[in-house]
Amino acid sequence: MYSQVDSNIRKTRILIALFFGFVIGIGVFMNQYLGYGYETIVIALVVSLFMSWLSYYHSDKIALRSTGAHEISKEGNPYVYRMVENLCITAGMPMPKVHVIDSPALNAFATGRDPEHASIAVTTGIVQALENEELEGVIAHELSHVKNYDIRVMTIVVVLVGAISLLADMFFRMHWLGGGRRESRNNGGGALALIGIALLILSPLIAELIKLAVSRKREYLADASGSLLTRYPEGLARALEKISQSSETLKTANAATAHLFISNPFKGRSFKGLFSTHPPIEERIKKLRGMA
Repeated sequence: MYSQVDSNIRKTRILIALFFGFVIGIGVFMNQYLGYGYETIVIALVVSLFMSWLSYYHSDKIALRSTGAHEISKEGNPYVYRMVENLCITAGMPMPKVHVIDSPALNAFATGRDPEHASIAVTTGIVQALENEELEGVIAHELSHVKNYDIRVMTIVVVLVGAISLLADMFFRMHWLGGGRRESRNNGGGALALIGIALLILSPLIAELIKLAVSRKREYLADASGSLLTRYPEGLARALEKISQSSETLKTANAATAHLFISNPFKGRSFKGLFSTHPPIEERIKKLRGMA
């Protein structure tokens, strides 16, 4: 279990470092070969940071409201509330707000910028379908997202995705409308400049693929961290099996919140492989059952 946690943390750091390098590389290329100056990358980062700052402090409320989640109390739903409470005591973390989504779909998610401002939500379907140890594994997974500051990590990634998209947009506007220093473009290094322009055109797609890769690694990390919390990986493995066998989709989910859930809420409507926000459930189950 510990090796799984260390491996996923290391891979996430490598992906984020790759992301930063990609942004810097685009900035250098635009300055060296297109003559736009480093101010373009600064503007892109500032705009992305501002937009992400707004979502960082309000995305939890937006996600909960958009999915139709409603907060519960210990008196209103003692079974779910006390399970969350016991796991928080074990993990040594503050008690998050607990929400329930009225849906037959088998799913759950966590949101919040840090453990002091966190919320978790479970569907009524998953509460009814899972045994005690299985639901405990799901909730431990979601609490691990909070404890591992996954929302913060993904905010950094979103900033970088936004910066790359803005840089690509600036390139199209300035290049085709005559911006930049024309002599720099004309003497831009031939084949190398053409390769750079091709990569710049493809950069939003590349950035999105890296973002999805980071999201998938955070799911593996939460699986491993949640198993460390319960000391029972089989509980989460069995829960994922039941989730994968359910055909119910969460109708209130959308593309902006899909990465938050323990399982892709769109089921068959989603892309596979590189374009998925979640790793294959079969692979997650295999890794969980390989832990010791």
